[in-house]
Amino acid sequence: MNMTDLRDFIDVQLQGWPLARANYQALGRTRRRSMVLGDLTVGIQHNPARIVSTGAKTDASSISSRPCFLCKDNRPAEQVGIDIVPGWELLVNPYPIFPTHFTIASKTHQPQAGFQLDMITMAERLPEHTVFFNGSKSGASCPDHLHCQAVKPHELPLMRLIAERHLPEENGYIATAATLGLKMPFDFRSVIITPNALGMELLKNIEVILGREEISSGLINIYVWTDECRRLRIVGVPRRAHRPSCYGDGAEEHLVSPGCIDMAGVIITPLEKDYTGLTAENIEKIYSECGKNPDMR
Repeated sequence: MNMTDLRDFIDVQLQGWPLARANYQALGRTRRRSMVLGDLTVGIQHNPARIVSTGAKTDASSISSRPCFLCKDNRPAEQVGIDIVPGWELLVNPYPIFPTHFTIASKTHQPQAGFQLDMITMAERLPEHTVFFNGSKSGASCPDHLHCQAVKPHELPLMRLIAERHLPEENGYIATAATLGLKMPFDFRSVIITPNALGMELLKNIEVILGREEISSGLINIYVWTDECRRLRIVGVPRRAHRPSCYGDGAEEHLVSPGCIDMAGVIITPLEKDYTGLTAENIEKIYSECGKNPDMR
């Protein structure tokens, strides 16, 4: 798929889908600010429409009592899917964080689990996009239905930072925040894979590289994209918690539920009080509680 096809797909969906059109238009009015945490510049976005995801109840009882909104029969009539990889449909996300924001849903209702090798094919078929996967206990608002998402990589500060520091010639080298000399509030694992014998060996061991225990428990965020030379980049952010201890909408709480986008350096705040009130100390604590191996010395 080329960028023109994707842009046309979004435009057609927005023309015929009032809810999605209103939410994409609202992006132009979202407020943003930023702060620096070590080597990571973190953006904060006030996005009231994202209360649907940030405030989602993900316990078993709540999930069983609602229809799955990613199953085709339950989607809005206006939402159209495009086959992108066998068994997966590309959908325009009606509650966007960025001007280009897709959901890639499995055609089969099955739990959000495991590392999906199909993400590699998705990234190859969506050039200039980062495909990402929220583990079932790492920001997924619909853990009962297998899905990924895709946005432009330049929108994600962590991906930009890794691309700058984890150099292309370091093919096969497994980088972390420490090995790249980065001061971060959480750790990550990054690998560059080119299509050769070493690359195939890395792909066979990708779950071990990213963290087999974290993947099996749903405590991981995974990002996949291809760079300008078609090298495959895969990043995993191991997690220790789904949500931070401050999660809530009370006066002393913050309604922040970190998924891939938040862990990649864009904190989404549906509530005005959190957008204006979050401090660097608050965000560092959210990251250190949800991520692993904080190192902000």
